[in-house]
Amino acid sequence: MKVSVNKQALEIVLEIIDRKDELNCTVTQQRNGATLVDAGIAVSGGAEAGRLIGEACMGGLGAVRLTSVHIGDLTLPAVIVGTDLPGIATLGSQYAGWPIESEGYFALGSGPARALATVETKLYSELDYRDDCDFGVICLETRNPPPETVTQSIADSCRISPSNLYCLMSPTASAAGSVQTSARVVEAGMHKLHMLGLDPGKVRTGYGTAPIAPVAEDDRRAIGVTNDCILHGGRAYFFVRCEESEDLGILTERCPSSASPQYGQPFYDLFKSVGFDLYKVDPNLFSPAEFTINDVTNERTFTAGRLNPDALKQSFGM
Repeated sequence: MKVSVNKQALEIVLEIIDRKDELNCTVTQQRNGATLVDAGIAVSGGAEAGRLIGEACMGGLGAVRLTSVHIGDLTLPAVIVGTDLPGIATLGSQYAGWPIESEGYFALGSGPARALATVETKLYSELDYRDDCDFGVICLETRNPPPETVTQSIADSCRISPSNLYCLMSPTASAAGSVQTSARVVEAGMHKLHMLGLDPGKVRTGYGTAPIAPVAEDDRRAIGVTNDCILHGGRAYFFVRCEESEDLGILTERCPSSASPQYGQPFYDLFKSVGFDLYKVDPNLFSPAEFTINDVTNERTFTAGRLNPDALKQSFGM
């Protein structure tokens, strides 16, 4: 795969920078040259900023559009996400798989810079992908801008100059944070398929929809409502080409969030019950509510799971 997720994402980042006033974002440059784009820490940001961050996180290999969805008797703002290179766009770029930890600072790193650092060696080996680019784009879900020591460390891991590093920042409890989290609905589905043993290279197209969470009062509650938008309101659809011997029907039944024994209650309540420790949450829970796999080899379609408007109402305080 020769496509550069960082090169394509940089075009989106430059658009955000060019439209910063319209998008309610600010852009600052650290002394080491690293560029910080604030989309919700000290500024209001907004849905369009979140949409663009969602596309940048996918390395420019997917589209994110704003729309609305009907779930039960609810009509909610939503995103539509699509990609024809789901393995690279989601697992290779968008997935928040790089914990950024340095001198007391912590943030989950997602986006195309991961494909430069390849800290997750096993995953990138399975994807058979590694980016080669002089520029790096990383998305930090954080309430605190990274200090220069951290941006220097990120740049060193990516083998680039810090002056070529672009950090997109949005807290979970922000308008941009709500949108870019819902834009991970296809990524959540791809991660579940990969966790269950399906080769990401066999997934040819990924498509999904998810409602956009209202902005919560703090980041912990935001983690709850944004996750619920995918766990209880997300739909994912995948075109898969694989050998006849693989039972995609059984696989599909194991994919939705409802396949987890921890499914049912609003995510914030579950999160609180385990001491706000994400590592105590069943990994099988993190998946769209409804899952559809189209077996393009054998012309069969399998669907499992269901949307849960009652859980969304509880989560949103409706």
